Amino acid sequence: MTSNDVVVTGLGATTPLGGDVASTWDGLLAGRSGVSRIEADWVEQHDLPVKIAAQLAVDPSEVLKRVEARRMDRCEQVAIIAAREAWQHAGAPEVEPERLAVIVGTGIGGAVTLLTQDDLLETGGVRKVSPLTIPMLMPNGPAAHVGLEFKAKGGVHAPVSACASGAEALAWGYRMLKAGEVDVVIAGGAEACITGIPLAGFTQMRAMTITHNDDPEHASRPFDAARDGFVLGEGAGIMVLERAEYAAARGATVHGRLAGIGTSSDGYHITAPDPEGHGQARAMKAALRSAGLDPADIGHVNCHATSTPVGDVGEAVSVRKAIGDHPILTAPKGSLGHLLGAAGAVEGIAALLSIRDGLIPPTANLENVDPGVGLDVVSGEPRKVELTAALNDSFGFGGHNVALAFTSV
Repeated sequence: MTSNDVVVTGLGATTPLGGDVASTWDGLLAGRSGVSRIEADWVEQHDLPVKIAAQLAVDPSEVLKRVEARRMDRCEQVAIIAAREAWQHAGAPEVEPERLAVIVGTGIGGAVTLLTQDDLLETGGVRKVSPLTIPMLMPNGPAAHVGLEFKAKGGVHAPVSACASGAEALAWGYRMLKAGEVDVVIAGGAEACITGIPLAGFTQMRAMTITHNDDPEHASRPFDAARDGFVLGEGAGIMVLERAEYAAARGATVHGRLAGIGTSSDGYHITAPDPEGHGQARAMKAALRSAGLDPADIGHVNCHATSTPVGDVGEAVSVRKAIGDHPILTAPKGSLGHLLGAAGAVEGIAALLSIRDGLIPPTANLENVDPGVGLDVVSGEPRKVELTAALNDSFGFGGHNVALAFTSV
């Protein structure tokens, strides 16, 4: 490890499997599903064809003080919860504010606030609209709140790259640290938009499963031959990244390295991935180059696989092009659902923990691997392995591709 390496010193999360990293990781290893029926009046009111989602295991109201929670949209609440855990896990670094940056991405932002305040405007007029509406709905809200919480003055940024946003935040953090702009970055993703319009919109574009309302736990089926769409989820994942020299000087515990990053764009379609996987493969190859790794070094790929018919096979094609047939795959969305802008950050945490613990979680609900996948996908039980390097994939509508290479210390 060199002084210019980027190391991970803190992890935080709140997800459909648990309110912190430990419970989320335990749930992934157990192959448990966080998907359940939505118990809300608006589901029946709007006659939505999808009635399930991967909702938070621990509601923010159980963690945050009421006075602070009411000033934040739900996506901002989960960002703060995950960031606080990550910061404490990192040992609450004493860093000059000008040397601390925050980068938290989100795919949609404060959709719940936007829709709620629109209802109030239509039924009660302008006086019913909260003066906090704009800071609660703006997509940079999660990053802004985390930046204020930790007094960051080295920059606060908010990538909005659909489902690649959380991973892109980590990539931006890597670049800032490599450039020497700051010493510490709090980076990740947050999303919480389980409400009528997103569910209706995803359903109308036929991206979401509508066939498992009576069997929610088996709805999300990445790589399975019977998959028919993703399940919407919510949550946040945050890492504390540091320059290795800075972490060593303060005696920090290092949990692994963010060794390399790769980004690309498809230039193909607003929602569909390139079926040949060229852009995704370029991102993976770029991550390997920046990490100084060979394809043979990658023992595991934590896949973006959302449980859509086209996307999952396309990703497998990309892995074979960029890395080969040898990596062992898993797909956390079988358990977590699709956390949209938070997915890449939460799944990046899982990739890092696989290296640390020598365990690859099973892909939940994988019974019959689609023949088009053609790779070894873990199912049933966690796979015990020895890993020194793993890749995490994240792809988003618009053709955004991000690959993160993690290694052991």
